[in-house]
Amino acid sequence: MSENNDKTITFSKIKQDEEQEIKDILSTVYNALVEKGYNPINQIVGYIISEDPTYITNYRNARGLIRRLDRDELLRILITSYLQV
Repeated sequence: MSENNDKTITFSKIKQDEEQEIKDILSTVYNALVEKGYNPINQIVGYIISEDPTYITNYRNARGLIRRLDRDELLRILITSYLQV
């Protein structure tokens, strides 16, 4: 009988991976907006408030990427990061 050396992935690891994916997507969207000459902060805030995808450029698939994110989860991560809690 062989030993099972697979490690169980903990919930906190999954949560960290999800948060990293959100950060990566947000960075990609931010950079695409900068490259297109937009004010990325204003555009991202506009999207978060209104959920209107036209605030985000299609360039580099930024609009498609940001629409994959749950806005509530994005806000939770942003506020947690800002407050460093």
